[in-house]
Amino acid sequence: MENPFSSLQSQNPISLAQQSVENVHRAVKQAQSHPSEETVQNARNALEKAERSIAQAEGRMNQEPIDRAKESLETDRGFLTEVENQLNN
Repeated sequence: MENPFSSLQSQNPISLAQQSVENVHRAVKQAQSHPSEETVQNARNALEKAERSIAQAEGRMNQEPIDRAKESLETDRGFLTEVENQLNN
């Protein structure tokens, strides 16, 4: 049964983008601690989903959380690249 008191905020594009970025962060941390083709691919998939979520949230009323999400995504992208480089060496 659905919760009739669930927050509408959890369904807005900005919060969905933020959640996607958090998923990327977790996936990248997993790839860092357990580097493998699978964990890297999972992180890449999460990254692509977050990019789509951010694109959908672009131009909403408050750009600041989107800008922070983009910054976080770029940081995690750098960490993921480091893991990929380790696997390829």
